[in-house]
Amino acid sequence: MKREDLPAPETGMLLTHFLTVRDVARSRAFYSDVLGGRVVLEENPCIVALANGWIIMNPGGGPTPDKPGIELRPPEAPDTAAGFLNIRVADIQACYRDWSAKGAEFLTPPIDRKAEVRCYVRDPDGYLIEVGQATGMLEGVFADPPAGGGPAPA
Repeated sequence: MKREDLPAPETGMLLTHFLTVRDVARSRAFYSDVLGGRVVLEENPCIVALANGWIIMNPGGGPTPDKPGIELRPPEAPDTAAGFLNIRVADIQACYRDWSAKGAEFLTPPIDRKAEVRCYVRDPDGYLIEVGQATGMLEGVFADPPAGGGPAPA
């Protein structure tokens, strides 16, 4: 393993995403075999380089001195989400076909939302992942605001 394989910048910062998982091997296989990431570190923590970022995975656990009173655990309710990964792709139809063939279970096929074509998939622990391709936004067409006049949806 080379230093540049790890999410460890020599200057400035970079963004990684940490996931608390039930089964590291199962999640590692999903992010590498299905989504096409590259395993950088197998365990403790598992690190998968994915596109221009990294997914870091470890089992949950209780409080530690640097996060007192906080327990890490995977999502429990599949019908709620407080946040999600957002993966942008160049060809969503090809991505949908490829990942579906590798076992990914999408909530719906890609749907044209004016600004983008997008769909959602869940990982083995139930984390929601939005997969989208910019379309209309490249031409200045953005999503309609939600009912009630609030800001446009993500």
